Amino acid sequence: MLVKRTYLQTHPWITFDLRTKTFSPHTWMLLGEASSKAQHIAGVPLDPQTAKKFHQITLAKGARATTAIEGNTLTEDQVEAQVEGKLNLPPSQRYLQQEVQNILDACNWMLEDLAENGPRKITPEYCCDLNARVLRDLDLEDGAAGAIRRHSVVVGNVYRGAPPEDCMYLLERLCDTLEETKAATENDAHSTAILKALFAHMNIALIHPFCDGNGRTARLLEYYILMEHGFASPTGHLLSNHYNLTRSQYYVELDRISKTGGETHSFTTYALQGFVDGLKEQIQTIRKEQLAVAWQNYVHEQFHGKSAAADARRRELVLQLGSESKMVKMSDIPGLSPRLAREYAGKTEKTLSRDVNVLMSMGLIRRTPGRRISAQSDRIKAFLPWRAT
Repeated sequence: MLVKRTYLQTHPWITFDLRTKTFSPHTWMLLGEASSKAQHIAGVPLDPQTAKKFHQITLAKGARATTAIEGNTLTEDQVEAQVEGKLNLPPSQRYLQQEVQNILDACNWMLEDLAENGPRKITPEYCCDLNARVLRDLDLEDGAAGAIRRHSVVVGNVYRGAPPEDCMYLLERLCDTLEETKAATENDAHSTAILKALFAHMNIALIHPFCDGNGRTARLLEYYILMEHGFASPTGHLLSNHYNLTRSQYYVELDRISKTGGETHSFTTYALQGFVDGLKEQIQTIRKEQLAVAWQNYVHEQFHGKSAAADARRRELVLQLGSESKMVKMSDIPGLSPRLAREYAGKTEKTLSRDVNVLMSMGLIRRTPGRRISAQSDRIKAFLPWRAT
């Protein structure tokens, strides 16, 4: 029996068609750039401590971003403290902490589940489970966490969600479409995953199937789709960061979809541009870390075979100056590390000057007027491939 759905009259723009034929060349270029840069990041090795720190920082930023969009006021430092289990808020603010912790837990669960069980089929039940995780232990005005809403909702006093009687049907249609969407070739897999993630996000927002937490659920599903297709976890949080940084435009772009009768080109371009910008920033961060490691290795090579106490002290001095060419007063050198404080304790200023002169002759440090020195770490850039500048 053919059922005449109410949403066809009230929300005819929900068609589950991304309308890629309307995409401009610029949008396709952004998609290719996003796919390429994300794969590049996923293939770059970092030392375990740096990789762990990178994961924690991006997780904290992502959790803060997706909750801040909905009004959570915790700062980035507070969320990082929550990741480390060190945040202690007064009772009146505990719900803010709970909102963030729910996102942290959901993201960590996704990664653990993917590692142990592989990708899950995206179903209405899975989407409901994500919503339940988003709303765990939070007070709700209407409905229950993880349940399809049974009442009408207005989003931001502007947009009315799909009719409640059609929400489950629409969620089923969305999940079926996501499962049916496959990359034409292996080379298209990452680009297809990005489009699927954006498609899922947009449609959860348009349908608004839950009583609360729809935006956070949409962004979690977006994150999961990227993760299940092999994106590195730090890159998966970049879209939420972008939406939060451009919050007013984010809502304008979502609203534009319904006002244009389902046109998704504008939102897709907006999201892809933010994704590419975030990927560029992460590549710069990774490059900085790699140059620091290369500099440390170079310094150790310069002291290869030198085992005297003075050599160990000089090597420590260079390493403590770091790889960022920051200027340090010679009088401040003993305070750079406890080890240097011990090494120079009881020694004269002449010893320090001699160490500096030796390191300058080795090309490892430079000195400027005013008795300031810095690591000559830009020497490591000589090992980069040649290019005209």
